[in-house]
Amino acid sequence: MARRGKPDPKVDALREARTLNPRPDEVRDEEFTSSGFFDARDLVQVKYEMVRRVRVGGASVTAAAAAFGFSRPSYYEAAAALQRAGLPALVPANPGPRAAHKLTDEVIDHAQALLDADSSLRAADLVEPLRVRFGVAVHPRSIERALARRQQAASGRKSG
Repeated sequence: MARRGKPDPKVDALREARTLNPRPDEVRDEEFTSSGFFDARDLVQVKYEMVRRVRVGGASVTAAAAAFGFSRPSYYEAAAALQRAGLPALVPANPGPRAAHKLTDEVIDHAQALLDADSSLRAADLVEPLRVRFGVAVHPRSIERALARRQQAASGRKSG
C-alpha cells in the first residue's frame, strides 16, 4: 500500500475550488518549471498564462498550447472565456447536468395526464409508469418539482 505524503493545503484549496490542474506534469513552460511564483497545479493560472503568452508574448497558439499542456482547441476555448468574462470564466463549470434532462415536456405532459385521470396518485406512484413508458428513472421529488414548475409557469402566463 502506498504511503501518502503530508497534506498540501494549496492542493486541497485548489481541489476545493475545482481549479486543480489534473495534468501539472504536462506544463513545460520555462516560467512554470523555473519559478516559485508560477504553479503548474493552478489550472486558472496556467490557462491565463497560456493565453497571455499568445496575446502579449507573441507566441503561436500551437507552441503555447503545447508548452502549457493543452490542445489548440483548449487554447481557443480559454481565450474566448477570458475575453467574455475574465478570470472567473477560466474556472471549470460544476460537473453534472445543467438542467432537467430526463423530465422533458413529453414526460411531464404524461405525468400530468396521469394525475388528471386519477387525482389520488402521488409523485411516487408516477415513477414506475414513467420508467416503463419513457425508460427514465426519476426520483418522486424530481417529479413534484417539475410539476410545480410547470404549474407556476402556467399561472404566470395567465396573470401576465
